[in-house]
Amino acid sequence: MYRTRFKIDIVAEFLPSARKTKTQKIIILCDGMPSVPRKQPLMSFLSGKGYWVFYPRYRGAWESEGEFLRISPDRDILDIIDELPKGVKEIAFRQKFPLSPDEIFVIGGSFGGTTALLSSLDSRVKKVIANCPIVNWNILPEEQKKETSLKSYSDYIRGAFGDGYCFRAKNWNKLRRGKFFNPSNHISEFEASKILIFQAKDDPYIPYKDVVKFANLTRSKLILLNKGGHIRTEFIVQKYWAKIKEFMEAKNSV
Repeated sequence: MYRTRFKIDIVAEFLPSARKTKTQKIIILCDGMPSVPRKQPLMSFLSGKGYWVFYPRYRGAWESEGEFLRISPDRDILDIIDELPKGVKEIAFRQKFPLSPDEIFVIGGSFGGTTALLSSLDSRVKKVIANCPIVNWNILPEEQKKETSLKSYSDYIRGAFGDGYCFRAKNWNKLRRGKFFNPSNHISEFEASKILIFQAKDDPYIPYKDVVKFANLTRSKLILLNKGGHIRTEFIVQKYWAKIKEFMEAKNSV
């Protein structure tokens, strides 16, 4: 694994493609929240399939600087995309990797699925895979609302994850109001052919009927699973790789 920085603040791990390819295809992986960075095996899997893989930490999360949720996390992804054509420099030994991205894909689950969906609004992103994404912060189950609406939620994050997040309660409250970082506020802007969603009916955290509604409204492709709960993105990508690859290689509708 190599490490680099984008826009000074954003730390990311990356792997070049393990295969020689005619085109440079990029995958950016988006973490859930709260979570511990652990998608390195998935990076290796995707690198082996011929993709350059970047695994960033959101601003204010883990090694990245800044304040988490001060700006919308999808902006972090777009800031990375801004700099990719400049090439990347590995932090430790300053090795330079030239890049000329031909296609860019974003994959994320849960909170990261939300990030992936919103990043699809940028024309440079060819396709996104959103696994059990939060599509509307106003429709979370009551038990999750109770947890995430606690005034001490920022204290919970600090207690459970230490300095993993530079986190302020006022920024979390922006999510609760439903106007910030919310895919359902952009229904008419999504391009259906760019989005593939995976969702399990028995997910205890994401109401599947609302994901179905979102997919219908945006005309996005949805693979609805009967069981699986809040499925890990690593599992989804590897188990359904053939379908995902077919989707990513298909041309977008004009």
